[in-house]
Amino acid sequence: MTVERGARPSVRQLECLVAAAKHLNFRAAARECHISQPALSSQIAHLEAALGVVLFERSRRRVLLTPVGGALVERAKRLLADLDDMRALAQSHAEPLGGQLRLGVIPTIAPFLMPQALPLLRRACPGLELLLREEQTARSLSLLDEGKLDAVLLALEAELGDVTTLPLFRDPFVFAAGAGHPLSNKKLVRAADLRAQRVLLLEDGHCLKDQAWAICQAEGVRDYVDFRATSLATLAQMVSSGAGVTLLPLLSVPTVGTLPGLVVKPFAKPVPYRTIGIVWRPTSPRRALFEAIGTVLRELAPS
Repeated sequence: MTVERGARPSVRQLECLVAAAKHLNFRAAARECHISQPALSSQIAHLEAALGVVLFERSRRRVLLTPVGGALVERAKRLLADLDDMRALAQSHAEPLGGQLRLGVIPTIAPFLMPQALPLLRRACPGLELLLREEQTARSLSLLDEGKLDAVLLALEAELGDVTTLPLFRDPFVFAAGAGHPLSNKKLVRAADLRAQRVLLLEDGHCLKDQAWAICQAEGVRDYVDFRATSLATLAQMVSSGAGVTLLPLLSVPTVGTLPGLVVKPFAKPVPYRTIGIVWRPTSPRRALFEAIGTVLRELAPS
């Protein structure tokens, strides 16, 4: 193999580097890059020869990133994201409200908002090819940073990092309990009423879990059921069976709040809420499209 020392990395080499770092398995990385494993290994070897450094420690048992490899992977992610933004810039001039958009949506929003939103978005932006990806907040933000998503629809109370934010609407929380629960007959539930309750939450990784628990802790709640639901639908089913109480976002109530045996009550003021919004990389040139999408989604704010 003859490679000029100091040669510029190719886009393909950077893609292979990022994939190999993600999987730490050359076979899995090759599948992601849609090439054979020997071809991926060759791309990595050419890149190492050009840069004059070893990027991976390789043995029959495992693949590990070297320290310099880890630093270069982060730079490669940014370069690939910049290339995607360059393509998006050209696309935004050719068709400001059209083209392909890879939109991440967190699981506590996607099934409750997007079925209503998609027909409206098709009418508002007929030239838009919308590709949706449902992921939890941390994973969505990572994909956004890597350039694999163009924007993310999420709750803005989460730790977001270096992104541009567009708030859309408030999604109030409501109290949910089984039909026989002592609070089920109240017209309004005070946040302080949570203090004496056993609270059910989503599993770790859902930003909604962190938001709901922060509200509970502010009211002195210390007791919660040692069960972490994977979805709001599962959470509502557990609550309807009398296993405990929970907080649901109002956005989800038309879908999961109608279970037999489940009672949903509004909170007294000040009503706890989360803020739904869109975020994107500060370098993205597609703000006009994101704002157009935001205008549509605001029409679907729960009330």
